[in-house]
Amino acid sequence: MAKDDFERVLKSIHVPVLTLDNKWHKLFNDGGSAELKQHEDRLNELLKEQARISEEMKALRKVKSTLMDDIVENMPDGEGSNMTKAQEKKVSESRRLIEEANEKMASYDDRLLELPREIEEENYALMLITMDKCYDELLDNTEEIENIGAWIKKMRMELKKNILKKQQMEVKNVELYSYMHDIFGPDVIGIFDIKYDVEAKKQEMIAAAEARAEERRKQEMKEQAIKNMTQGKA
Repeated sequence: MAKDDFERVLKSIHVPVLTLDNKWHKLFNDGGSAELKQHEDRLNELLKEQARISEEMKALRKVKSTLMDDIVENMPDGEGSNMTKAQEKKVSESRRLIEEANEKMASYDDRLLELPREIEEENYALMLITMDKCYDELLDNTEEIENIGAWIKKMRMELKKNILKKQQMEVKNVELYSYMHDIFGPDVIGIFDIKYDVEAKKQEMIAAAEARAEERRKQEMKEQAIKNMTQGKA
């Protein structure tokens, strides 16, 4: 999928901040690419800066409120009253600090207006890289899944062939042993050190055949039940 396709999709949706999403972090247990790491670090820096400035703004507002209270407390009580030199100095210092706080808060306000845009841009770039990586990995995994599926199918066929071959050889062994036993007798068979429990092998083959027949019967019953349910709904 081309990058333009990713961008077209992203423009129509709201993208959450990826580095704050635990599910996003689980996608990249290997740490991701250097480009992804660069955008991730930059996005985290912007988020930290935003949080820090917001906290400092709160602190400055609190300090400013305290300074304004100090000015009010040091103002003359009534008309014609004069401030003492100590009060004048206190009020002057409070006003100076308030002015400094206002300047700093103004710069913070400007920065807080810029940060959401920068955060969105970094997050958008990170999402493009994420989608690109996910898409590539999905393609690779799908190809590997198909290859493994083909291998499993082939092995199943080989397994069925070998099971059938094994069963045929077992039947042949029973026939051969029975024939040699009947013709040459147990003493001659013993000379060749051929040990084969014909009756046990027969019972084993019978049991296997019955098990296969039972499995087919259960499968047929299951298929019939599904067919009946389907016809009932229709």
